[in-house]
Amino acid sequence: MNTKLTELLHIKYPIIQGAMAWTSEHKLAAAVANAGATGVIACGGRSTEWVREEIQQCKALTDKPFGVNIMLMAPNKDEILQVILEEKPAFVTLGAGNPVPYIKPLQEAGIKVIPVIPNVKLAKRVADAGADAIIIEGQEAGGHIGTQGTMPLMENILPEVSIPVIVAGGIVDGRGLAAALTMGAEGVQMGSRFILAEECTMHLNCKNAIIRATDTDSIVTGLTSGHGGVRSLKNEFTEKYLAAEFSKTVTREELTNMSKGTNKLAAIDGDIVNGAVQCGQGLNRLTKIEPAKTIVDSIIAEAVEAITAAQRFI
Repeated sequence: MNTKLTELLHIKYPIIQGAMAWTSEHKLAAAVANAGATGVIACGGRSTEWVREEIQQCKALTDKPFGVNIMLMAPNKDEILQVILEEKPAFVTLGAGNPVPYIKPLQEAGIKVIPVIPNVKLAKRVADAGADAIIIEGQEAGGHIGTQGTMPLMENILPEVSIPVIVAGGIVDGRGLAAALTMGAEGVQMGSRFILAEECTMHLNCKNAIIRATDTDSIVTGLTSGHGGVRSLKNEFTEKYLAAEFSKTVTREELTNMSKGTNKLAAIDGDIVNGAVQCGQGLNRLTKIEPAKTIVDSIIAEAVEAITAAQRFI
């Protein structure tokens, strides 16, 4: 399956495994890359030493292209940037901040730059600044989200920029990939689907909670906190947080303290009651744990089937 994304990154399939803090590590990134798509190591909450070790361990498991994500709100983002410039993964995704100052240094090191973009204005800005591609992520995604849905983002941004656009947010199977390609995208990014990869280190409690969940079982917290919304599975933590958030008696600082560490509490410790099990809205399609290669192969087979079936409308 050839698109501008596969040509840009020298991969077989136009699928990027999304960066998920405390979840996207070298084993998953390498497994997805070896399957013909490409993986991303997530640096959120991690030390520079951890990032270097993860990149090196990923290189030991695959000779295929893979990427690293820099969360631009991280206090050690510049130190992580220096590690990346030295270790040279194939590409970097950038989110939660202004990516423009990072584009030139990364490209001068031979690293492709793919910012995550929430609106048309920033899409045009980073395209003009020379980004190699962009990821547009709708609010159907898990974790930190923007304010627009995936379909409006595609409608608004795809006609406005000439660089490759990768679509994310609620896409979990080949039908979603086919829809994005039909709209004019060059590929998709999937996070939640790869949580259920055997190679993903997220705690089994979280994986099983995702498998048990249905379409209405995710919810967004933090819309009034000043840091943007976060989509997770409903549980006691989200119930308590939302009650505090909309009580109008709790400060933003107190809300931040309530949520601090809850992603790690779920993903690493397996506490699905008090932790935040971050996951997107495509829950009814997330039904079993499989090897990353099986996931990638099934996505491509479904996409080919969907694209072929669509020919009947012509």
